[in-house]
Amino acid sequence: MLGPFDVPPLTLGSDPSVRRQWIFRLVLLMTVFTLFLMAVGSATRVMDAGLACPDWPLCFGTLVPQMDLQIFLEWFHRLLATSLGLLAIAFAGLSVAWRQALSPWVPYAAGAALCLVIVQGILGGLTVTELLRFEIVTAHLGTGLLFFCLLTAITVGLAPFSGTGSARWLRIVVQIAAICVYGQSLLGGLVSSQWAVHQCLYGDRLCGVLNSHLIGVVPATLSVLSVVIVAWRSPALAPLLRQLSFLLLPLVGLQVALGWSTLQLKLQVPALTVAHQVIGATLLGLLVAISALAWRDCLQQALRSPTRFPEA
Repeated sequence: MLGPFDVPPLTLGSDPSVRRQWIFRLVLLMTVFTLFLMAVGSATRVMDAGLACPDWPLCFGTLVPQMDLQIFLEWFHRLLATSLGLLAIAFAGLSVAWRQALSPWVPYAAGAALCLVIVQGILGGLTVTELLRFEIVTAHLGTGLLFFCLLTAITVGLAPFSGTGSARWLRIVVQIAAICVYGQSLLGGLVSSQWAVHQCLYGDRLCGVLNSHLIGVVPATLSVLSVVIVAWRSPALAPLLRQLSFLLLPLVGLQVALGWSTLQLKLQVPALTVAHQVIGATLLGLLVAISALAWRDCLQQALRSPTRFPEA
């Protein structure tokens, strides 16, 4: 007999609810894993370890090379990325094998996630073989963020949620905010991949790239604050949507403070730079989660509304 903390065995004859629960756990693990992978990737970039392994996919022609800090960061980043790829394959395979127990959209979402992982792996290899060309590095970041957003949306889509049907305006505003924050993240990627802070502060070059990122703070911050205001002004909003929306406020404040500190200290504290990029990804993921929940809220309301037939 199973105890309260025992995990029921998974077999082909398992109950559909058990399979749905395990798919949810797998995608949640992948989402958290991806955020950690982006943190390690950021640390690799900040520590100038992107070319610590001069070849790809091996490192100095071997699976486990002799290590120093830079080599370990790049090698560990590749190890995590490979592990995430295997999880994506498992997710796609299970979503097809267990499709009868899942919503029809799950296998398609799993296939999209697997495609993004493949593209991300190719871009990761090109960052090394093309010697960290800034276009490829930025595309690598952008694809990683898209993958993280997709996993977040899938996780939210699989989680239990009961809406109130009052998230129509929130759905619109949060989508705008997510686009603004994603664009700001790409601008941050351009700044990082071109070392624009150092180039501008010490050589008076690429200041336009840096300034575009600084100017982008305004629409990104205002759009996030708009989400908080709309959530506050919607009295019938589902409690979970309200709580997640209010969580945006400290996150955006922390992100602005980290960005200001990083610039003032001229990137001399790597931990601050890594934290700035991780909090930015977390902020984007939270916006995507709110957007997915708002869509579910509106969809549930539409399904609850009685169908109206024209009078004879």
